[in-house]
Amino acid sequence: MDDALEIKRLQRILIGNGGLLLFVAGILGFGFLFFLIGKIALWPIPWEIDYQLPGTYDAWRMAHMEGIANGLLLWLTAAVLPLLPFQAKGKKRLAYAMLVITWTIVIASALDPIFPASRGLEFGGPVTNQLAFFLFYVGVLGAMVVPALIAWRCLRPQKPNSDA
Repeated sequence: MDDALEIKRLQRILIGNGGLLLFVAGILGFGFLFFLIGKIALWPIPWEIDYQLPGTYDAWRMAHMEGIANGLLLWLTAAVLPLLPFQAKGKKRLAYAMLVITWTIVIASALDPIFPASRGLEFGGPVTNQLAFFLFYVGVLGAMVVPALIAWRCLRPQKPNSDA
């Protein structure tokens, strides 16, 4: 496949997944709303369910905002992908790494408000906490390595007659 076509395909995947993450953020936003009002109710629907969703204000806000931030991060990655000093294979790896990073962080963040004691800050506790811990472990490790690689490739002195 032509490199330019491959970059366009990767951009579409990143933009599509960014849109999905923003949609997930919207769903989590409704959870946040229902948590705040202490019931499940949407006007003009005439019924409501008197139920206090589990979790805390901070957990719901964080889950909602992680979806927004990571969805927009994928859109930003799609926009700058052609400018990054990597060969086509490196850009493909970077794009898929960003997908793994963003989805693991958003899923891990969504576990905290829904399941008690599932912040994922340390190993142990309920299985949902262990799942959040491992998801954060993968996402945060990637979120440290990928930007460092990008910075290193972009900021190192360029060799004469070098494309990448």
